[in-house]
Formats: sequence, C-alpha cells, structure tokens
Amino acid sequence: MGVCVTRQVPGARVRLEVKGRNPWEWVHDLSPRGAFLQTIDLPPGVMSEDLAVTIKTEDERELLRYTPLTSPRRPAQEAATEPAAPGDIESNDELYVTGLHLEQYRHATRHPEAYWLEAIRRDPGDSRCNNALGLWHLRRGEFKQAEEYFWHAVQRLTLRNPNPYDGEPYYNLGLTLRYLNRDDEAYAAFYKSTWNRERQAAAFMALAELDAKRNQWESAEEHLRSSLRLDGDNLNARNLAAMVLRELGRETEAARLLRETADLDPTDFWARYLINGSLPSDNRLLLDLALDCARAGFYAKATTILKAADRLVNDGSVPTISYALGYVHQQAGEAIAAKRAYSEAAEGDPSYCFPNRLEEMIVLEAAIAGDPRDARAAYYLGNLLYDRLRHDEAIALWEQSARLDPSWSVVWRNLGIGYFNVRGESDAARAAFDKALEADPTDARVLYERDQLWKRTGESPLRRLEELEKFSDLVRLRDDLSVELATLYNDTNQPEKALALIESRRFQPWEGGEGLVLRQYVRTQLALGRRALADGKPAEARRFMEAALDCPANLGEAAHLLANQSDIFYLFGTACEAAGDLPAAHKWWERAASHEGDFREMSVRSFSEMTYYSALALKRLRRSRKAEKLLRDLLAYAENLMQQKAQVDYFATSLPAMLLFEDDLQRRNAVTALFLEAQAWLGLGDAAKAQELLARVRSLDPSHSMAADLLAQPKGS
Repeated sequence: MGVCVTRQVPGARVRLEVKGRNPWEWVHDLSPRGAFLQTIDLPPGVMSEDLAVTIKTEDERELLRYTPLTSPRRPAQEAATEPAAPGDIESNDELYVTGLHLEQYRHATRHPEAYWLEAIRRDPGDSRCNNALGLWHLRRGEFKQAEEYFWHAVQRLTLRNPNPYDGEPYYNLGLTLRYLNRDDEAYAAFYKSTWNRERQAAAFMALAELDAKRNQWESAEEHLRSSLRLDGDNLNARNLAAMVLRELGRETEAARLLRETADLDPTDFWARYLINGSLPSDNRLLLDLALDCARAGFYAKATTILKAADRLVNDGSVPTISYALGYVHQQAGEAIAAKRAYSEAAEGDPSYCFPNRLEEMIVLEAAIAGDPRDARAAYYLGNLLYDRLRHDEAIALWEQSARLDPSWSVVWRNLGIGYFNVRGESDAARAAFDKALEADPTDARVLYERDQLWKRTGESPLRRLEELEKFSDLVRLRDDLSVELATLYNDTNQPEKALALIESRRFQPWEGGEGLVLRQYVRTQLALGRRALADGKPAEARRFMEAALDCPANLGEAAHLLANQSDIFYLFGTACEAAGDLPAAHKWWERAASHEGDFREMSVRSFSEMTYYSALALKRLRRSRKAEKLLRDLLAYAENLMQQKAQVDYFATSLPAMLLFEDDLQRRNAVTALFLEAQAWLGLGDAAKAQELLARVRSLDPSHSMAADLLAQPKGS
C-alpha cells in the first residue's frame, strides 16, 4: 500500500480495511517529500475490490477514502476509420468536424485545411470554416489572409443581427489586426467580441493591453477588473493590473494584488519580478516576460528585462534576445540603440537558434527592413516560415542569406532540402549540398544528408561509397552514417568490411531508423553464408546463419515479433542440407514455408520480399504445387500493386523512408512491384524474365539492396 500527498499532514491516521474488518492502522506524518509505503500479508482469497484505505487528520477529518473498483464490462469501441476525401463528404458540418479532428490531433498524413476549403468552395460564407481557416493562416503568420477569412465569418454571423451568437471570429480578428499594428481596428474587434461571455475574459485583457499602450490607465484598470471577475486566476492579467495600479499611484493595492498572485503561484516569474525585481535565469523566460511587457507598451521594462539576459549561454537564445531588444528600442523610438542591438544579434552564434513565435517573426521582419544586409536575420526568418509551411518565402530568404554570407554551411543545407522537397529541383539541391559541405567539411550531418540526397537522385552505390570513404573520421561520429557505409559495403559485395564496421561500435537506434542496423547485420551474415555455401563450407555457412538469428547487444535492437525471417530460415535449411543434416534442413524449411505475411514500414502485409523464400522452402519440401500457387499469388499481388495509386496510409505514424527528402511514392511503389514480380518469375523458373525486371529495378533505384543481393548471389549458394 502506498500513500502520496501534496501537502504536509502531521499525525495522519492511515487505515486499511479488508471487507470492512481486520483493520490495519498507522499514525504517520505524511509529506510530499516521500511516499508512505507498507507491505501487508492479506488473507487468502482477498480481491482488490475487498480493500479500502482511509486517511484522516489528527482531528479525525477524512481526507480520502479509496476502494479499487472492478473493471466494468464495456461494449467494444468502434475501430477508427479513415475519413473520406473532402470532395466525397456530403455535409459542410462533417467537413468542418473532420478538419477540426485533423488539426486537434496534428495528424501526420492528412491536412485539415483541405476539408475547410472544400466547405468554403460550396458555401463561401460558412462561418465556422472561415474562422478555422483564419486561425490556420494566423498561426502561419499570414495575417492578411487570416483577416479576410475572419471578416467572412463575421459577415455571416451578423447577417441577421449585429451581435453574433459566437464572438470568437471577432476576437481572432482583433488578434490579427493587432499583429498588423492596426490597433484602433483591433480595439473595436476585441470590444465587439465581449458581447459573448466566452470571449470576455480574454478580450478585456487584450483591451487593457491596448489601453496601457496608449497610457490610458483608468480604462486599462477597468478592463482588467472585468477580465479578472471572469477569470481570477489569470496570472498575466493580475500582473498587468499591478503595473497599471502602480502607474495610477496606487502602490498599496498593487502590492496586495501581487502578494495574492504569489500565493496562487509562487513560481510565477512576472509577479516575482514586480515584487522584488528578481528575474529568471533562463533567457527564453526573459523573452516571454519582455514580450508580455512590450505588448502593453512597457518598453522600458522590456528593455531592462532583455538587457539582463545571459550573453554567454550557448543555448541559441542570445541572437533572439538581441533582435527582440532592437525591436523594443525601435518601438520606443530609440533608433540608434535599435541599430546597435540588431548588429549584435547578427553577430551572435546561430547554433541552436530557432525563433518560433509570431512575435519573433515580426521582430525579424523589422530587423531585415532596418538592415537588408543582415544574412542571419534572413536565415532565421526563413527557418520560421519553412516550419509554418510558407516554403517559397522561406527559400527566397535563405537565398538572400546565402548571397550575403556564402560561408554559412547550414543555409546551403536548408536550400538543398527546399530545392528538392518543394521545387523538385534535384540538380540545384545537389549543388546546394556541395556548397554546404565545402563551407564546412567537418559537418557530419551535412555529409549524411548529402549522401541521402545522392541516393534519392540515383547516384551509384560505388560513387557514394568512394565519397564516404574520403570522410572516414566524420562517418565514425554518427550511427546513421556508419549504417549507410555498411549498407554500401554490402551493395558493392564487400560483406567482410560491413561486418567489421558493424561490430566496431555500439549503436543507438533512433526514431525513424528502427531496424536499419539490424537489417545490414543480417544481410551481412547471409551474404557471408551464401559465399561459404558456394565455397563448399556448409559448417561455416551454418555459423553465419546462427549469427543472423542472434542479435548482438551492440546493435541496440532485435527483430520485430511480426517480422518475417524466411530468408534466414531457408538459407539455414540449405546449409544443413549441404552438411548432410536433412532433418535439420527440413525443420528450417518448414519454418520458412509456414510463415505468412510480414511487418514492413510499420504495417502488416500479406506479401513481401520474404514470400519468395517461403516458396523456395516449399519447393525443397517437395510441395511444388503449393510453391507455384504461392508464387502465382505473389505475381498477382505485384501486378495489382503496380496498378494501385500510392498514398501514405492514414494511420501511419512513422515514415522512416521519408524523414528527410520527399519520395515519389508512385515510383517507389513501382520499384517494389517490379522486384516482387522478378522474385516470382525467378521462383517460377523464368530467369531471363527475372533478370530483365531486376535490371529495371536497378535502373530506377541503383541503391535497391535486395536487387543487388539477388543479382550478386554466387552460383551454388
């Protein structure tokens, strides 16, 4: 039994009952510093629901009584289904709700705006979808587009009366107009949204910020009181109210309000700053606080806060702090100080600096307008816009940054990704990555990404191998580079080198890289086993097969429980046969023949590249009809796959093949279909047809490992 508390409870009485009898009782000082734990031997036959725990204070006041509940039988929930395409959904209501679901769960493979746009196409005035699209553009920093959608929503909602049932579009419009520095219009929109109680607390707070910005302190206080009547725990409203009260000379009221706020949340750094001047040590918290002050026009406070930042910390915050300081100086009319701060920001270390707030977007735009020669501001803003899916604008900013400072490796790397994924310009992407590596030949990540780009664009494995071997020191720095080098050794029929590399380090499989090092380890053992078979060394071949099934600890992973390993089983049986051990051979072939389906790319499949080995095992077991049927089924599957329209599965949560560079799904689908067809024809005895198909696979994808292995198999293996 364990008891955890959130406050001190001195002399607490903890009582355990079994079916209302035989109580155990302890008197103990309970504390959040540690759990109160007891081990009790229960009588036989006692179920969890027979137990009850009661906790009382010294004066017998009951704090808690707990009895475990039996799990009620609930009807099985309906399985989740993929929503229809936007054009196939009949009602606008369902289009709105579907988009809302995709946005709420940040769906990885479907986009909410497609559903809302379809609704708007049918009914341009649909208020809910206009509001949703306005928010979508607002989060991307596309304020003009957001404004237009919010106005459409407002127009529909006020079609019959001037006061809408839902004030959210008016409130969102106010936010948008404030970002556009149209404060008077924002003020009117915020005020209109207060007609609805749901928006009053936030809207009155926004009105108070605009009041304070205009030094209209009495109006600001009135609006803050209205906000706090509805949401008394809004710490930002409480702290702004304290600042406004100080401006009104009502220091005693401000101090009392701040003490109450500190009691509500002792960790609130804005209240602590206003009480005793203490500031958080984290630069990002300082930036949050400064932006809160600047939004209400307290530019001097914001300047003081930003100047307190740690300029020596290496967490990427220093350039952002300096840009924000320059912007605050600029808003306060201090042009010389603003220019100085912007210059300092441009000289800051860009490592780990990733501005992400809409306010930072505005700050960077102001910095670029003030100094169009600032390469770093253009780079940072490009990163922010690319994250907001504003790809073309981001690429233009990165190009501007690269022109101003060609020595910055990362901006060339970003351009390479943008050129390939957004514009589909392979040559431009490769040139950009060449410049990135030339600018910084010590960047192992750029080396890895450039190699992945070369693979995507059809560079030969031999050429890629030659290039990676030039950078052996960099390869040793990264698991992904080491796995890729091992892959290339296997692609070029050098399994000994692949095995030596894999055995030389301890791998930490990364998200999206699951199974990669294991695949190369197994592939290496199979290649060596085939070679041993071809050389007439079956005992040695068996050792390689045993190794393929045994995952050493340095790989950091093991085979998935659903993974099909029929290739290993089949070759193990073949090695046993060559050694004269027919019972063992039949055992392994049975395992290969009996395996159905596979688990590939995070999904279960009825057929895969392993099906071929199940068919071969059936042949060795003299079940030729069954083998032929399986191969014919594989052939039909491949032909059907070739005709399918390729798309990412709705429920996919991990897409390791698409983590960096966009892939042509239809082309990848065709390559897989061609390879499966080649396997099927090879199993059916048409080697010429198989060779022709494998050649087509290699022409479409020179780095197709399974095709390379099938073509490289030595005779007699």
